[in-house]
Amino acid sequence: MKNTSVTDVQVVSLPKIHAESGNITAINSSCEVNFIIKRCYYLYDVPGGTARGGHAHKELHQLIVAASGSFDVVIDDSENRKTIRLNQPHKGIYLPPGLWRELDNFSAGSICLVLASAKYDEKDYIRDYPKFIAYKQA
Repeated sequence: MKNTSVTDVQVVSLPKIHAESGNITAINSSCEVNFIIKRCYYLYDVPGGTARGGHAHKELHQLIVAASGSFDVVIDDSENRKTIRLNQPHKGIYLPPGLWRELDNFSAGSICLVLASAKYDEKDYIRDYPKFIAYKQA
C-alpha cells in the first residue's frame, strides 16, 4: 500500500447507544470497520510531553479511538501531513497501511484504543522515517 495518502484517512462515527445509566459503543469486525479485527490494544498512562507511534505499517489496517481523554494523531504520507484530534469515544480514525503516524498531546488520563487487522508482526513495521520515505518512493 505504498500509494496511500493522508486523504485516505477517514474519521469514523461509531454507533453510540445512549441510556440514562451511561453510553455504550460497540465495534464489530467488517461492520463499523472495513476489516476483520485480529488484535486490540490500548495505550494509557502516557506521560505528558511523550509521543507514541513514530512508525508506519506496510499491510496493517487500524482504527484508533480516544476511549477516554484526548490526543492528536499526526499522519504523514511522505508529501503531506495531517493532524486529527481525537476526543470523543464514539469517533475514531481509520488508518490504511503505508502512512507514518505519531500520537502526541495526550491529556491526563487518556486511553488510546487501537483495533488492528493483524496480530503483531515486527516485519510489518517501518520504524525509521528515512526508510519510510524510501519505501514510499520505491
